[in-house]
Amino acid sequence: MNRPIRIGVIGEQDASPALVAAAEEVGREIARRGGIVVCGGMGGVMAGAARGAAGEGGVVVGILPGSTAEGGSPHVTIPIVTGMGEGRNVLIARTAEAVIAIGGAYGTLSEIAYALKMGVPVVGYGTWVMQRAGLEADPIRRVDRPIEAVALAWEAAVERRRALEGIVPHEARSPKGRREEP
Repeated sequence: MNRPIRIGVIGEQDASPALVAAAEEVGREIARRGGIVVCGGMGGVMAGAARGAAGEGGVVVGILPGSTAEGGSPHVTIPIVTGMGEGRNVLIARTAEAVIAIGGAYGTLSEIAYALKMGVPVVGYGTWVMQRAGLEADPIRRVDRPIEAVALAWEAAVERRRALEGIVPHEARSPKGRREEP
């Protein structure tokens, strides 16, 4: 099955104009690549990413905290109404094949933690630094530009999908598309 790549865009609802602009650029680039933006569907970074993707004709899945779609970004294409509050953060992390964290408050920190725990790659643009005794290095891949965040997240999502779906490189397939036995 050839589904579009799903990139989560997470970040604070009360974001600065600079972070919202970065999120909008990220959303645009994901849509240009044919991917789906997965976000919390509300304001700030989420609204910026949704607006950017929608402006390019892209699809935005908004996993909303409330019991209705009201109050969500008008740029969300597919609202998922959860009634779960911050509990929806697990669904965002699970749905995304890679996550881009832009800025962020404590909700973003929880999404980052869920993603990392689930093996979902996280790319960071001006976000939290993960550090503790015994942790060799910050597991978040850092970038300085929004466009770099999308390129790195896209590559990580493709690699993750291949690993999870057991995709065999083209050279290892028989002419009829079946796996060659070793």
